[in-house]
Amino acid sequence: MHTTPTPRRINLRRIWLKIHRWVALSVGWILAAVGLMGAILIVAQPLDKWMHPEFFKADTASISPMASLPAVSLQTIREQLTETFDNKVTFNMRPPRDAGDTFWVLVRGEPWSGTVYLNPVTGKEQGRRGEYDGFVNVTFKLHSALLLQDTGKAILAWISLAYLILLISGIVLWWPKRWPPSLKIELRKGVLRGLFDMHRIGGAVLGLLIAVSVATGAYMAWRPLGQFVTTLSGSKAIKPPTISKDGVAKGPAISLDELAAHAQAQFPDDQIGYIFLPVKKDQAVRVRMKLADDPHPNGLTSIYLHPKTGEVLAVNRWNELDPGARAFSIVYPLHTGELGGVILEAVTFISGLALGMLGITGIWLWWRRRT
Repeated sequence: MHTTPTPRRINLRRIWLKIHRWVALSVGWILAAVGLMGAILIVAQPLDKWMHPEFFKADTASISPMASLPAVSLQTIREQLTETFDNKVTFNMRPPRDAGDTFWVLVRGEPWSGTVYLNPVTGKEQGRRGEYDGFVNVTFKLHSALLLQDTGKAILAWISLAYLILLISGIVLWWPKRWPPSLKIELRKGVLRGLFDMHRIGGAVLGLLIAVSVATGAYMAWRPLGQFVTTLSGSKAIKPPTISKDGVAKGPAISLDELAAHAQAQFPDDQIGYIFLPVKKDQAVRVRMKLADDPHPNGLTSIYLHPKTGEVLAVNRWNELDPGARAFSIVYPLHTGELGGVILEAVTFISGLALGMLGITGIWLWWRRRT
């Protein structure tokens, strides 16, 4: 038996429709663009490595897949970088992880920020890219921060809340009177009807999948969310150890290779992922390691060392971090798709395309109906 909608139900539907429409038109298009860029990055990053082997593949003898240290000494690399760049920049070294990979150094500071790619055997520079050089770098900066650095990350985190409103209002508007609902996309009744079905059904079917990508992206973009999780759990955030200025004032410093060896000794069977060299001499050197049981592809275990003596000041294993920081071990690979290999990467790619599709079809439907 067919029932006629009551005036109250009609009014509520109109309210939900207005909420959905104006949230989408105000900030929803930003979410759609960010989603599309995320899908593009999944394909573009491996293509970039294939198209620019000079950055990613060493042009001489290969190295052992599990070697944590390059053939050329870390100290030699550090010294040649110091001669090239201002002493106010930070160096984040990424030793090769697979046979034939280059040695990366992420440079952050003024007047230049970017990545230098070195031959791990000879230490010779094979190329460099500025932070905003190339399609992949620009797309990543847009996707992760709207080219606005920390401000853009905060904006994206807050805009992610808009997706929750769009999801709830969209499901309310889609909710069928009879179950099971029809998921048929009618393409024979014109473009407008086909796009309407794609928008309505696509949002209902893929909405929760998209929500995972949006939520994990927001968590990574805005650090206060992690701090909130830690506070909510009743824990305290783990902070890097401090060094008194008197502790680094005198005496010769050991080499960077010795520092790395002290860190490696904490986990002899695991791989060094990054070595962070701070600007200030009274800050600890941080070595980040990828442990076998860590789901994060870059590893979250950190070892802090005295910059002169190599004394181990703190060892923060990934599964012993505060809850907000520990969540990144799952949040990051879940967002990028690396947690589940090719299958999850494909699902992540589809969710990014779907978010873009919802934005494009929604704007098109609104424009056609107002003209």
